[in-house]
Amino acid sequence: MSKPKVFEKPTGVKDYLPEAVAKLRTIKSNVLECMERWGYREIMTPTLEFYDTVGVASSTEDRKLFKLLDRNGTTLVMRSDITAPIARVVGSLLKEEAFPIRLSYHANVFRAFEAEAGRDAEFFQTGVELVGDASSESDAEVIALAIASLQAAGVKEFKIALGHVGFLTGLFNETLQARSEAQQALKECLLNRDYVGYRDTIKSLELAPEVQKELEGILRLRGGQEICAQAKQVTKDPMAQQSIAHLCEVWDVLQAYGVSEHVLIDLTMIGDFSYYTGMTFEGYASDLGFPVCSGGRYDNLLTQFGRPAPATGFALKTNRILEVVSKQPNEPLQRILVAYTAAQREAAFAKARELRALDGVMVETRLTEGATIEAVRQGDDSYRVNGIVYQDVIQLG
Repeated sequence: MSKPKVFEKPTGVKDYLPEAVAKLRTIKSNVLECMERWGYREIMTPTLEFYDTVGVASSTEDRKLFKLLDRNGTTLVMRSDITAPIARVVGSLLKEEAFPIRLSYHANVFRAFEAEAGRDAEFFQTGVELVGDASSESDAEVIALAIASLQAAGVKEFKIALGHVGFLTGLFNETLQARSEAQQALKECLLNRDYVGYRDTIKSLELAPEVQKELEGILRLRGGQEICAQAKQVTKDPMAQQSIAHLCEVWDVLQAYGVSEHVLIDLTMIGDFSYYTGMTFEGYASDLGFPVCSGGRYDNLLTQFGRPAPATGFALKTNRILEVVSKQPNEPLQRILVAYTAAQREAAFAKARELRALDGVMVETRLTEGATIEAVRQGDDSYRVNGIVYQDVIQLG
């Protein structure tokens, strides 16, 4: 293998220049402030975790984990999500705290993808976990908060697709019964949004015409509240019926929040079916093909950390949100230069301190050694100094 060039970076990681960092910081602060107003307290967990605990418990496939050995030979992982580390904390440091527990976070996470996949190996997530409440009220709360968080982040047009893993599990158990491999294949197609592959897989199973029609019919179960009634007619399986009843309850609560206009029911939306246990959802911005948030219910995870409890939550995909808000007009800070001689240093710093107390202002100071700063006046009343544009230049001395 050839030695990397001095300017090269590993595949899947990137540098963020000042303008992008400023937007990321704004997104982070606005969203965390929104979450705090809803009663969620911010938590921070370490970048490194033990593979045998958090690594195994995470929702990430083993082959997508970044692993390394410590000096004792113990396998560590770089965190691939924040949900499993928070579950560890709830089961240990917060084990005496009463439920429900509301926690928020912002952190970078790491996942190893194939080089040709073109996906980030390091990215940012901002999210919440609501632990200790199994009700439809809590599911609706995290969806409503996800909507409020997207709005706080600056995403103006988006839709939340809401599904339930129990509906598909019940339907497949009823129609395919012991054919677990066929069920798995169909779930994989839906997880990857491969509807052509889904139909082809159904045809290859040589099912009775009425069963084939029933399985293909779920592709049309996407829309508003009317989907609840339609889905109840598709299958009589008790698990599927219970799942639809739960989604109907969630929808009613979202209507009470006044946010149902942002939500559509999509019963083909399954999420990570090995991880989620109930309601799942994804948020899509109008001008981006990838989800900008995802979440759902995961009632089995806390058991692995010695404190069984129902839980639900979501994560904003902050990098993708940056792509959305980067297309919107930027409101730059007013850039001011305070130039001073050595004799005027104290007065210059006092002036800079006074200006920095104002909103929307950034102030630079520069010692001139007695020389006058050459500030070229621009047509928009700004000034150019050595190629840098300032809205104002103040010279002391």
